Amino acid sequence: MKDFDELEHISEPLLQWYQQNARVLPWRESKNPYHIWVSEIMLQQTRVEAVKPYYEKFLQTLPTVRHLAEAEEETLLKLWEGLGYYSRVRNMQKAAQQVMEEYGGEIPADYTALLGLKGIGSYTAGAIASIAFSLPHPAVDGNVLRVMSRLTADEGDIAAAATKKGWEERILEILPIDNPGRWNQAIMELGATVCLPNGAPKCAVCPLRKYCKAYERNQTTVFPVKAKKKPRTIEHLTVFFMAYQNKIALVKRPSTGLLANLWELPNLSQDKEISAAFSEWGIKKGEILPMKEQKHIFTHVEWRMECYFVNVMEKTESPLLWVNKDAAEAEYALPSAFKKIWQEGIERLKEI
Repeated sequence: MKDFDELEHISEPLLQWYQQNARVLPWRESKNPYHIWVSEIMLQQTRVEAVKPYYEKFLQTLPTVRHLAEAEEETLLKLWEGLGYYSRVRNMQKAAQQVMEEYGGEIPADYTALLGLKGIGSYTAGAIASIAFSLPHPAVDGNVLRVMSRLTADEGDIAAAATKKGWEERILEILPIDNPGRWNQAIMELGATVCLPNGAPKCAVCPLRKYCKAYERNQTTVFPVKAKKKPRTIEHLTVFFMAYQNKIALVKRPSTGLLANLWELPNLSQDKEISAAFSEWGIKKGEILPMKEQKHIFTHVEWRMECYFVNVMEKTESPLLWVNKDAAEAEYALPSAFKKIWQEGIERLKEI
């Protein structure tokens, strides 16, 4: 394959470019496999700038695999609050427990063993293996798929598992065995900062431009090819910021499904009766005031929320958890979907 043969020449200009242009990021200062693992999991679905403070606080609080394995769930979720996709940190803890039980607390320097850890797929295993242990394994994420697709004008759907698998095999053939981790980081960095998505690559400053078929054909908006996503499901919720004697109501979500086991503001689907819900929550008397409507977009679901501030004047025994503002913010992880409602509710609370 001619296009693929030409990829053998990209390593030298790519690594030279990376040497001069790589962003200074805290996780790049370490070869510690635990640090690399934490950063890679956090960076999934999350912007680099958003990750930095989370990464530093997480390692301050849980500096070793043992600390992660033994952490209380509330501590974990609070450290992850705002990053979303909470299954990531739950899987990390399960994997840390595996490492403690099966590998004596040492993250294994073996690609297959890494793949056997909960929540670690081929990309994360490749990143840890190559960056921490200098093992020759590719780390193919969305950035890499986009770069390689444009370089070769490849028409494979980058959302398809077979396309990713194909590129892992191809990259393995050109991955420098003397520094595979640096090569992986370089190609990811190129995708993150130069070969940008949505038809907006910075071709003028790309070190691989002369090898790029999409650029040569003026087809950078055509590649990569990606199948259209299914439309999100719309869910309508009624959400309540409830205050009683300067305490605010929280409720825990079910142990399975979206945002499992996280704390949230009391809410119900809009086909349920508010009066019945209030009775179930032990609310006897209260003033209900409208708040701004909000929406929150998850990967496959969009919440559209009708919101109310409830100044509770009388209540009985309640299944809700009533906590003051400081305790709520310090100890309980509230999903991002409720943050704007919370902020508006706190401002309203000051006026009571």
